[in-house]
Amino acid sequence: MANKVISQMGLPKSIANIFAARNILTSKDALSLTEFDLMELLDVGMSDVNSAVTHISEMTCPPYQTAFSLMKEHVQNEYLAGHLPTRLKGLDEALCGGVPFGALTELVGPAGIGKTQFCMKLALLAALPTACGGLNGRAIYIDVESKFSSRRLIEIGAESFPEVFQLERMAQEMAGRILVLRPTSFTEFTESLQQVKLSILQNQIKLLIIDSMAGFVSGENDRDVKAPKQHSLGWHISFIKSLAEVSRIPIIVTNQVRSQNCDELVQYPFQAENNHEIVKDPERLNSHLVAALGIHWAHAVTIRLVLESDSGQRYIKVAKSPISPPLAFPFIITSSGISLISDNGIEVKGPEIHSIHCQGFDDFLTSVGPSYNG
Repeated sequence: MANKVISQMGLPKSIANIFAARNILTSKDALSLTEFDLMELLDVGMSDVNSAVTHISEMTCPPYQTAFSLMKEHVQNEYLAGHLPTRLKGLDEALCGGVPFGALTELVGPAGIGKTQFCMKLALLAALPTACGGLNGRAIYIDVESKFSSRRLIEIGAESFPEVFQLERMAQEMAGRILVLRPTSFTEFTESLQQVKLSILQNQIKLLIIDSMAGFVSGENDRDVKAPKQHSLGWHISFIKSLAEVSRIPIIVTNQVRSQNCDELVQYPFQAENNHEIVKDPERLNSHLVAALGIHWAHAVTIRLVLESDSGQRYIKVAKSPISPPLAFPFIITSSGISLISDNGIEVKGPEIHSIHCQGFDDFLTSVGPSYNG
């Protein structure tokens, strides 16, 4: 804004020529001087100076917007962008329609909590015909950790959408619309992302899933600014965000978790005196997890959904969203995938919305059975 050229601002030609003759070429040059300085340099009256400064200021400063105009713009953008409904009623209502197009949505949680189950269901929803509430397109599934199961995909589809999967050869057609990539190295992963950009333009891609983003960069450490993987992640963050915005499709990324260390638990100086108590309580240390990717990644995502287990009950929490309050929904995993126990979200207050619990998770996994975890 400060480098806007005065000659292109529509000032009267006579005054614009004087500015140019005195080598006052940009708005910064003009607005850095007082009115009296400008009077002396330009050799014009105060009224001419005030008029020129007012005009330059108006042309330089961005126009203000009212809260009402911002709300209208947001509603219009949401209408044009659209959503991919998750078919989880309470969650869709909280997100005003589902997973938004043109944005980055993250699923973060411990292994086996249900992230991959959720991703496979979303991939099917992208492939379903529009008459059945789908996007009638293709989905790209980057399976970094080799957790994608075509058998489980068909099972979820048959249980969730029997009216489609009971039709002849529809199961094969739906599965054929989901393109699975399995990179085996960080270099292949990067190349896969670059290939995806072209595929989105050529193959009617309506959804991109990366499961999981942390698979090749789990060693990232925010405090180690020299770590090469963190520098690599910066490119990936920019690329994926721009891909979502340019393609206007939803992008889903899963993220792993790791245990908090003592330094991360002590976030404020007054907590330091209790640091030894935290170390003596391993259950407290291990039951509170953090996302494996760091703070730079957390800032990049538009929506963060935390999947956790507290005392054996699984929850999906809307931990970050520009439009939803912080809510938690209890859920189970069935043959049809993730199902909410209640569509009425539980409001979560304070920093608890960002915490990731894994309490009673091992026992719960055993009771559910291995085929429905992931």
